[in-house]
Amino acid sequence: MSETSGAFATTALSGYELLADPQLNKGTAFSEAERDAFDLHGLLPPSVLTLDEQVSRRLQALRGYETDLERYAFLRELQDTNETLFYALLVSNLEELLPIVYTPTVGEGCQHFSRLFRKPRGLFLSIPHKGRIDRILAHPRFDKVEAIVVTDGERILGLGDQGAGGMGIPIGKLALYTGCGGLHPATTLPILLDVGTDNPDCLADPLYIGWRNERVRGQEYDDFIEAFISAVVKRWPRVLLQWEDFAKNNATRMLDRYRDRLCTFNDDIQGTAAVATGALLAAINVTGVPLTEQRVAVLGAGSAGCGIASQIRAAMRDAGLSEREAATRFFMVDRDGLLLEGMTGLAPFQLPFVQNRQAIGDWKLSHPDKIGLLDVVRNARPTVLIGVSGQAGAFSEPIVRAMAEANKRPVIFPLSNPTSREEATPADIEAWTEGRALIGVGSPFPPITRDGARFKGRPDQQLLHLPRCRPRRAGGRHQPRQRRHVHGRCEGAGEFLAGTRQPQAQSASAGQRTARGRGERRARGRAPGAQGRARHRRCDRPDRAAHPRQDVDAWIHPLSPHGLSASSSACARRKPRSQSTGLSHCCEMRLRQRSRSSR
Repeated sequence: MSETSGAFATTALSGYELLADPQLNKGTAFSEAERDAFDLHGLLPPSVLTLDEQVSRRLQALRGYETDLERYAFLRELQDTNETLFYALLVSNLEELLPIVYTPTVGEGCQHFSRLFRKPRGLFLSIPHKGRIDRILAHPRFDKVEAIVVTDGERILGLGDQGAGGMGIPIGKLALYTGCGGLHPATTLPILLDVGTDNPDCLADPLYIGWRNERVRGQEYDDFIEAFISAVVKRWPRVLLQWEDFAKNNATRMLDRYRDRLCTFNDDIQGTAAVATGALLAAINVTGVPLTEQRVAVLGAGSAGCGIASQIRAAMRDAGLSEREAATRFFMVDRDGLLLEGMTGLAPFQLPFVQNRQAIGDWKLSHPDKIGLLDVVRNARPTVLIGVSGQAGAFSEPIVRAMAEANKRPVIFPLSNPTSREEATPADIEAWTEGRALIGVGSPFPPITRDGARFKGRPDQQLLHLPRCRPRRAGGRHQPRQRRHVHGRCEGAGEFLAGTRQPQAQSASAGQRTARGRGERRARGRAPGAQGRARHRRCDRPDRAAHPRQDVDAWIHPLSPHGLSASSSACARRKPRSQSTGLSHCCEMRLRQRSRSSR
């Protein structure tokens, strides 16, 4: 365990125990003085390297592997060994490593999770241990937790049920939140809710590390989720909890059930929707077609597809359309075809987007008993085509060419991931639309060339979107958090990403009060924030100007610029790294010796 106080982090660890702590371990970057103070001589090679030299060594080793899965395993092991080096490597080579740390490679990592498992990270909470959740969460090592990403592994990307292997998603997502968003890794906690699996390959695998049982459903599942949420709220009443990769039958209803009990959002429903909405708003600047005149076809009417539709519909309402008129602009296509009034088995979140049968009465159909995506494109002539189906090749050449015939600049977003599950490749869309399409993708692709210019296939969905949760104060006491305003911020985040909305400026009087309050606290010798802890600060990144999307109102705490010290003898001060590497936690540590008499 370590404690942070003032400019230093203090720990009683030394020797092997210190080297085994990924948040404190520096490997060969420990100085000679630090090796004296922490009894590290003999445990490390004699050469002392800088962090930049360590990054160079690890990058060379990383590039020596032949497959992305091998590189993924290498980075996971590095993260579990030396987090400072891991994040320094990630931040310094973000464009190269993002597709390895997260999509598309994380999907393969989830499929091979049981074989790649080396060292515990996060929490595996299973049905048989339901009664122990409170005790598990109570451990002091989790005292600093502020952000949780949780999954039950049932709908991992476009791969389906991966059981305990789904833990790769929370681990990867939180790595991005630290590397790109500035959250301190000690404040993050990945959690896998192991309720079994219906994946026969997992159940038959002798090396499978999860609970070997068919997936629990119904009331028993709901009771387990309730026990988990109750324990989380009790342990961390101010935590941010992100739901990730839950199946459509659970994703929306869990969000609706718990959105007023804690600060929470669902990345598949709201995070993807915010980015997709931002991409569409940015595309409108090119197409010239107003938002109120857009017609949107969505392949995949699950929680993600309907979440995207809901957020675009909200933007349409803001642009002047009525609720009913905006809803008619969406054509949701699922496995049974276009969603229509009177269909049985529809989920509540799908009902707002069903089409009136009379409105499509004059459509010319390929098969009268089912309205497929090609029928929708030919008859409705949508301006936007979005795919979240997980069906590779679903945007076939006839469909894409029909989009190009109906629109001068068709907007086409194949967003499913990993790459093997995307509805179409950018190269195919580029060819089938004669280079006229505006393309947004969910996973990285090789660059395409248009009019002599190269365009990189950056994934839209990997842009970070973190809603902010802030408590209200009244009469000098914290009041219960307004939970629902986080969902309004999700809707506004798309406009921030598109650059069509600026952060609201604080009123002058409020700013004066805030400045005066801070001055009074400093005058009294107290640090800002309750009990000396700064709250809801923004990540101070040196490259913020180059990344305007970082101005999205984000609920994050910057990593404290603290160093490491031996609690009985020495302090190691962290020196900020060069501006080229970005985040404050990618730092070197220097030692300041205390008097030996204190040992």
